[in-house]
Amino acid sequence: MGEIEHKNDDAYFGKATDIFWLLQIRLVEITQDFIEEEDDDDQPSTNPLLLSTSRTLNTSATGYDNQILKSPPLVSLDFPDVWTSSSTNYNPPSTPKLGSDEKEIARVIDGKQIAEEIISAVGVEVRRMKNRIDEVPGLGVILVGERRDSLTYVRNKMKACEEAGFKFDLTQFSDKCNEDEVIDAIMRFNTDPSFHGILVQLPLPQHLNEDKILGVLRLEKDVDGFHPMNMGHLAMRGREPLFIPCTPKGCVELLIRSGVEIMGKNAVVIGRSNIVGLPLSLLLQRHNATVSVVNESTSNPEEITREADIVVSAVGIPNLVRGDWIKPGAVVVDVGTHPVEEEGGCEEGGYRLIGDVCFEEASRVASSITPVPGGVGPMTVAMLLCNTLESAARKYNFV
Repeated sequence: MGEIEHKNDDAYFGKATDIFWLLQIRLVEITQDFIEEEDDDDQPSTNPLLLSTSRTLNTSATGYDNQILKSPPLVSLDFPDVWTSSSTNYNPPSTPKLGSDEKEIARVIDGKQIAEEIISAVGVEVRRMKNRIDEVPGLGVILVGERRDSLTYVRNKMKACEEAGFKFDLTQFSDKCNEDEVIDAIMRFNTDPSFHGILVQLPLPQHLNEDKILGVLRLEKDVDGFHPMNMGHLAMRGREPLFIPCTPKGCVELLIRSGVEIMGKNAVVIGRSNIVGLPLSLLLQRHNATVSVVNESTSNPEEITREADIVVSAVGIPNLVRGDWIKPGAVVVDVGTHPVEEEGGCEEGGYRLIGDVCFEEASRVASSITPVPGGVGPMTVAMLLCNTLESAARKYNFV
């Protein structure tokens, strides 16, 4: 078997290119069945990306049995593709119309309650870890600027970490800061062994290079799941990413806990961002749904969406999805959040939140729907804590 020799591994790693990533992936494929190397907290690996990836191609590599979430390991969902002809048994889909006197209201999926249950279960595991090995998960958050929504999200994450017993640290910069300041903060978290997860609150100000900044994150601390290696493993059958992006992971967990069948269903994802739309479409495919993605160039988004059993909207346009976009009985997940000025609003600062979906219309057609607020948002925070707990368990080989 040929070997790749790096005379200056640190320099080579620091100058990573697309070719480098391809070589790393190939090297992991070749060596993943042979490398068995114990973590040494005092002596960092010469190539932490390779070693951490090869040891943790699935979430149970450390023996940590996570019973908090209902979502199964992705590789357990990778059934072989066996096609059979069903053309003679085709029946067109039935989409009955509601009568004018029928005012059925969809079941509201309470993401806040489900998230609280998950965070409580995370707290139990954190206390067990503290009692067993005298360690707790640590999350470092970097916030740039004073966007109202970002401040709210960070505050919610801080509160959840305190409830679960995490170590939490917030580094905040003005929106006039430069890239080097943000990168220096990430590097401090990268090298601090008491932090197992790092989160850069997005979006960043336009003058900052988001890809460059996120590229500095160590793979094993990328609890947001946006690293190209995590996204690549999410897309590939037979692979398990170290971390699944939090919002898509929360959406699927909501569906599973609400008894919504995903396998074999038609799912439409409206939006294709790297944060939600793209990873969610990949995750739904891994759960064996038939997935269509609607983007800004789609000529007939209403028609495509009306064919869906499961609709997820994450585009950032208030009330884009109307009631006539929804097939009767479909399940609707609304990821969008938009602050609307309102005196005496429910949020701090006198505003209320609305979503991508016109709730009043969609709730009279759908069978189940997530509200805004109180739907996907709390689940995103809960999944962040789950990912950070998994990172700490992996580092300490905690079972």
